[in-house]
Amino acid sequence: VLSNHGKLLCVIMKMLKGKRVIVTGASSGIGEQMAYHLARMGSHILITARTEVKLQKVSTQCRELGAASIHYVSGSMENMSPQSCLLGGLDMLILNHVGSTHFGYFKGDIEHPRKLLEINVLSYVAMTVSALPMLKESRGSVVAVSSLAGKVGNPFTVPYSTTKFALDGFFSSLRQMLIVENANVSITLCVLGYINTGKAAMKAVSHVICNKPAPKEECALEIIKSGALRQRELHYPYISVTIPLILRDWVPDFLDALTRNIMDIEKVERT
Repeated sequence: VLSNHGKLLCVIMKMLKGKRVIVTGASSGIGEQMAYHLARMGSHILITARTEVKLQKVSTQCRELGAASIHYVSGSMENMSPQSCLLGGLDMLILNHVGSTHFGYFKGDIEHPRKLLEINVLSYVAMTVSALPMLKESRGSVVAVSSLAGKVGNPFTVPYSTTKFALDGFFSSLRQMLIVENANVSITLCVLGYINTGKAAMKAVSHVICNKPAPKEECALEIIKSGALRQRELHYPYISVTIPLILRDWVPDFLDALTRNIMDIEKVERT
């Protein structure tokens, strides 16, 4: 007998079977795992990332897992034409790519946040704008992967937080606009906590953050489910994201102190 979770997963699989889905930043980490989940569900998938060799490997695995079709486009998102990534039609756009950044003291380098804004925000905007006509036709979904750092300030992620806060503003406003237009396109903002992506950025902070990271495989599945169910926001892991958001609204100074105290600040490099 299937549990309620198992039944819901079966429903999600049926919903996404044969659907056309784009996943950006899919060569590793959470994006890679999303591609594999969608392949098991029988979706038509297009994946993007910077490294073609990695995309080829992910594509091969997706075929073996049962994807209805799998295609890839390689390149840096701030330089990529949004049209080159779009299928003949589209049901779900999952924006997951992110520019490389550092975890540490902000020294006032303006070029770094400017570059991150191009990758983490403006390319999200461009992809969404290009996809909207097809998504309006299919009554589809946009899923934007963000971070708790886009809701709560962190002393060592100033450029990164800048871009993630901007995503919240854009997609929250876009959601309102689509409602006013009576466009049946859902917007899901995924607010993620500390995830074991296996990427260099995660490893760079692992010696500073005391908490245990959540698994990327489960995170990827939760993102897909939230988009299929047309949720407004996903908080994952739920407790470690939702509680800080409650504290932010009620006792912000306490949250700021708590955020600093859960890190071993002495281990943060000042260079």
